[in-house]
Amino acid sequence: MTPRAYLDWNASAPLRPEARAAMIAAMDVTGNPSSIHAEGRAARAIVEGARESLAESLGAQAADIVFTSGATEAAALALAGRGLAGAAVEHDAVLAWTDTTLAVDTAGRVRVPDPARATLQLANGETGVLPALPAGLAVADLTQAFGKIPVAFDWLGIGMAIVSAHKLGGPRGVGALVLQKGVDVSPGLRGGGQERGRRAGTENVAAIAGVAAAAAAAVRDLADGVWDRVAVMRENLEAALASPEMMTILVGNDAPRLPNTTCVAAPGWKGETQVMAMDLAGFAISAGAACSSGRLRPSRVLTAMGLSEAVAASAVRISLGPTTTPAEVGRFAAAWTAARGRARRQAA
Repeated sequence: MTPRAYLDWNASAPLRPEARAAMIAAMDVTGNPSSIHAEGRAARAIVEGARESLAESLGAQAADIVFTSGATEAAALALAGRGLAGAAVEHDAVLAWTDTTLAVDTAGRVRVPDPARATLQLANGETGVLPALPAGLAVADLTQAFGKIPVAFDWLGIGMAIVSAHKLGGPRGVGALVLQKGVDVSPGLRGGGQERGRRAGTENVAAIAGVAAAAAAAVRDLADGVWDRVAVMRENLEAALASPEMMTILVGNDAPRLPNTTCVAAPGWKGETQVMAMDLAGFAISAGAACSSGRLRPSRVLTAMGLSEAVAASAVRISLGPTTTPAEVGRFAAAWTAARGRARRQAA
């Protein structure tokens, strides 16, 4: 039996072995990081060592990293009450706290007239498009970009950055907010004085150890050219999907993109139907962002880029990763194009 191929890395990356090992080791430490006895100090050492490691991976200062339960909480901590402008292509966790006033063009690029009063993602999770971050931006969502392209907080020139662990091979349920020196936030969760008073609650020691280990491994992958090889597979995939007889639309392919992401629309063939057909064929892909899956409406990201609702409803996302193989990509391309051909014949 042919094994399944996981091609939905932008939804959640498989747990890296380095993260798993770090988490297992941390689970054997009993103490509360806020306790002053030896066991508590051991737990605190794991948290602060992870903070130092993540800061090094991100090009930031350890004192300016706030661990959270994930990117959604980090976005709320950064954005709540600030009234920043955003674009319709942002993740729902960002849009929940912003005014959707920034214009988006057909390539997914965003115009930001007042960066100090705006938030912008470094990479879009559905299309892979990389909008250029303007200097002086108040908040940037690095969730999809960090670990896939070179990122250093200290040269982005932004006030705050949002990071998630499970997008780069860490555990689910942990993330971070990164602050520029001199920038601070009001705590959304109040209670103890954890995270330098910015986020109350006993730290998830094992998850924090896992995100730091995953980030370090992701940075090593970048240096080793792993994502360059992923980009080659993505280009081969798109060449197969975009053949003239398929009548497909590659979304965002005329703009800089992440090396692993393909968003393809097949007019007349609903995205949800494609996902189910590919699932039965042994491939995991998605119809838009995982957090929005199951909603019976076209992607807000794609309609903001000017696609009609009918075309947007026919789009799927294929996202590759470091362990994806050329054979898996080839098998998927063959399965998808065969299914596309059948769908077109049935519609004729």
